[in-house]
Amino acid sequence: MKNSKGIKNNDNKQPVNIPQHIGFIVDGNRRWARQYNFPTNYGHKRGSDKVKKVIDWSFKRGVKVLSFYIFSTENWGRDIKEINHLMKLIKELFDKDLNYFIKEKIKLLISGWIDDPRLSVEIRRIARKAESKTKDNKMGIVNLVFNYGGRLEIIQAIKRIVKEKVKISAIKESLVSKYLWKPELPDPDLIVRTSEMRLSGFLLWQSAYSELCFIDKYWPSITKKDIDDILSEYSNRKRRFGK
Repeated sequence: MKNSKGIKNNDNKQPVNIPQHIGFIVDGNRRWARQYNFPTNYGHKRGSDKVKKVIDWSFKRGVKVLSFYIFSTENWGRDIKEINHLMKLIKELFDKDLNYFIKEKIKLLISGWIDDPRLSVEIRRIARKAESKTKDNKMGIVNLVFNYGGRLEIIQAIKRIVKEKVKISAIKESLVSKYLWKPELPDPDLIVRTSEMRLSGFLLWQSAYSELCFIDKYWPSITKKDIDDILSEYSNRKRRFGK
């Protein structure tokens, strides 16, 4: 039986099949703020704060890799004041929160077009610094999907393949995967989105056989129980990969 949030309850059983990699599409910060008559920027701040809580809840349940879709290339179309505030929060996540990732021994990766000229020199610098400072950490991986577009990632992979003059006979799925932004990551076993029911370009290549879960609430409202329910739902599914 499904609850009002669209996730099966499984209160009497612990998940026996934990996904190795979960991707979260962080959505609904602005609408959450409007719902409670808060400024839009406060909604983004609450959403940013919730990322660390979800990291803690998920890793304690045995998940190894978490990807968070925090800024897409399409988001550049928003109001400039909102973009500036988002960049401020993202800089805090890369820089001020770096000690949190170091203390928790979490490896931080950033998937996206970091060389985009629309990004400030400072944010590009601290993004690379965050990856470098945490590269040897072993307690889990957090992949921040930032300035990312799924089609753009595939296009840039194709361009690199062409530039390197790879033989046509050598082009296979495994080779294309090596040219993506973070080829070392496993494909997501599960993708979770709050408030909407679409992928919006999130890890298009990697999500071919990901399980999908859509939650009817805004990202700042996600709870520890939601994470538990998501893991229980995943554990009950049978993954066949087309077989």
